[in-house]
Amino acid sequence: MNEAIFNIPSHLNAAAPIEFTGKSRDEVKMMVINRKTGACLHTRFQQLPAYLKKGDLLVINNSRTIPASLQGKQGNRVFEVRLSRKVSSNEWDALIPGSIYDTRLPISFGDGVSAAMVGKGSEQPLVRLRFNIEGAAFFDFIYRKGEPIRYEYIDAPWQLDQYQTVYGSAPGSVEMASAGRAFTWKLISKLRGAGIEVVPLQLHAGLSYYGDDRWPSPKHHPEEYLLPLETAEAIRKAKTSGNRVIAVGTTVVRALETVAAEHAGELAAAKGVTNLYITKESSLRVVDGLITGLHEPQASHLDLLRAFVSDEDLFGAYRNALAKGYMWHEFGDMNLIL
Repeated sequence: MNEAIFNIPSHLNAAAPIEFTGKSRDEVKMMVINRKTGACLHTRFQQLPAYLKKGDLLVINNSRTIPASLQGKQGNRVFEVRLSRKVSSNEWDALIPGSIYDTRLPISFGDGVSAAMVGKGSEQPLVRLRFNIEGAAFFDFIYRKGEPIRYEYIDAPWQLDQYQTVYGSAPGSVEMASAGRAFTWKLISKLRGAGIEVVPLQLHAGLSYYGDDRWPSPKHHPEEYLLPLETAEAIRKAKTSGNRVIAVGTTVVRALETVAAEHAGELAAAKGVTNLYITKESSLRVVDGLITGLHEPQASHLDLLRAFVSDEDLFGAYRNALAKGYMWHEFGDMNLIL
């Protein structure tokens, strides 16, 4: 349905971080959409404080990206294995893209590390892998041997640091929580100086794309989250005072709305795993605004945006962004919905 409304030309797929053009992260473009009127205007992300007001609360996702692409081997066959999510101390759902493999044989990753395929993952085409190491030893291994997941529109092997937000501190996301990438410490300091509070939660993002025009179904795409007590209290205070709660990323919306749904609209410190699917039929209990990137028409992230803005206004704004040369994906431009 969405695909018929707009298509993204290949030259608008951001292949490199903006820093490599001599600019700072917060100099990417920003499209601002008014939820009530549908009005759309265009600026730079570094102008964000001008569109917020004292008392607004930004909720960020401090999950840090891990090097989740590993080289596996069965006999003479070598193939990529993309971790999708941690299931237990030594089990992960993973994707083996475009390869022929034997489910009966273990996969060797070198340095004595191997994994057995013990079943299907949370949905096709994911598989469940059981590694022969766990905990700190496993993370030590992937940081030595793994690389960031790189999709076909990225034409250079950027370092893991390029796939991090400046505030990411809790390793666990297999892809960057990219809505926060445009923030700099200078901009965060400016926001706080203007009376805009910035508080964290954690949601470890899974794979957003399986390849071959396959995207995850949110109902079968569990992601682990943690909402700290201090953040829950800050949100309750903001809502009680009539101030806006603005999520930095669809991951933050998913975490906050999950907790609210499980606590009758109230927020409390919580941790768990969410399969929440937010669409235009969903009633948002917590989040008033959203900072996000620009999303492919087939991705469920775009369905989530439809909970904020009417289809007419959203797709009109996206067509506007295409006409103005906005860049897509994790190194691309930004969208503020208020």
